[in-house]
Amino acid sequence: MNVARSPTAVRMLRNGPASRVVRRRLYAPSSGVIGTRCDGNRGRLQKPDWNRAVSEAEKVVGYPSSFLSLRWLLSDEIANVALHLRRMVSSNHPLLKTVKGLLSNCQSNMQAWGLIVLLVSKAAGHINVDSSADEDKSGVLRSQRALAEIAEMIRTSHLMHNGLINIYPEMLPKSVDHDDMSFGNKIGLLSGDYLLANSFYELSMLKNQNLMELISSALRDLSEAEFVGRRDSQNNPLPSPFEPLDRKLSSARLRFNPLQPSGKLRGGMPLTPALRDWTRRNVLSAGSLLGKSCQGALLLAGHGERLQKQGFLFGKHLSLAWQAYLDLEPFLSGSPYSLGISFNLTSAPVMFHLEHDSSLFKEIDKGINSVQDVDYVKVHDVVIKGPGINYTKQLQKEHSKKAMEVLNVFEESDARTALSNIIIAMDRE
Repeated sequence: MNVARSPTAVRMLRNGPASRVVRRRLYAPSSGVIGTRCDGNRGRLQKPDWNRAVSEAEKVVGYPSSFLSLRWLLSDEIANVALHLRRMVSSNHPLLKTVKGLLSNCQSNMQAWGLIVLLVSKAAGHINVDSSADEDKSGVLRSQRALAEIAEMIRTSHLMHNGLINIYPEMLPKSVDHDDMSFGNKIGLLSGDYLLANSFYELSMLKNQNLMELISSALRDLSEAEFVGRRDSQNNPLPSPFEPLDRKLSSARLRFNPLQPSGKLRGGMPLTPALRDWTRRNVLSAGSLLGKSCQGALLLAGHGERLQKQGFLFGKHLSLAWQAYLDLEPFLSGSPYSLGISFNLTSAPVMFHLEHDSSLFKEIDKGINSVQDVDYVKVHDVVIKGPGINYTKQLQKEHSKKAMEVLNVFEESDARTALSNIIIAMDRE
């Protein structure tokens, strides 16, 4: 496939140089609670809903997050992929579910990653940068916009590659055409490779060696995440056995700080085995990319290592809060998952329950060959009666709180408020 001129370069040629220079203070005094909005009709503070929070955030940066997917869809290469996907409609290949998830605009879809990077960029401002040649009208550097697109392309390529399946004779019933499944693998592999190659082509156009090293390390972490813990024959994750803790089922709160580091473990891993395992998996598979993208945005803006570190911590804590939020979804009241729909067996509620009651491993171990062999109705019923849900809610609040604390290093602005609204919108309470 031929890669055309970088879209970043095309936009720079079309838009021409900007003339406005933005210089902001690196740090602002800590303020109180931020991120709530006032209901004008009732005169009281109200929690922002998800769609509204994202919509308002897009107005702040002047750049709808859905534009990234639209641009890919309009490219010749992705248009060809879409045509080939029509052949797979009847094959039930996992790639179809992946594509559907990428195109849906819902709270469980993290299309907003690029938006988060842009909001962090605008909240921090920029210094020691020739903004007359690299800034657009919204106050965000064009290089930062390119980085936001790169982060989403890398994430999307990773999801496309995860949609591949291992094909072997005993895996599928005779009624399923192996050729269709193999064709789906080829489309997923080539599509993911194209996006990944294009993302690093765009990254090279920014001509920043430190940024290249930073984002490359995030890609390394994505790869490492696929080798953490036990896996079934399709590489679906399974929780690994660990020593159970002595906890009371009626306990409403954890007896430890979920974010307390243990020794010098990378990423501030928590103390208990279940939390350490869950955090490691999700920092590698998501937190590293979002955190390092936010860090890279501040690097492009000319900020020092201290603020860059805060950018990384914000992205990491936000992604972990987001993951804990998603992990709770199968166990909400009225959830269709109670009917036997499969869910992530390494989600926080399951991991916490296993630490409380290791007997559930007997059921989960049935998924060594395939996670579809697990009785999800039984696992769901057991977990929902245990302490894991309350622990996960607390974990989500702890990471949200940490992300909010990092926001206080930025001066008060619409971008900071938009970020806080996104965090508040994730609260399950």
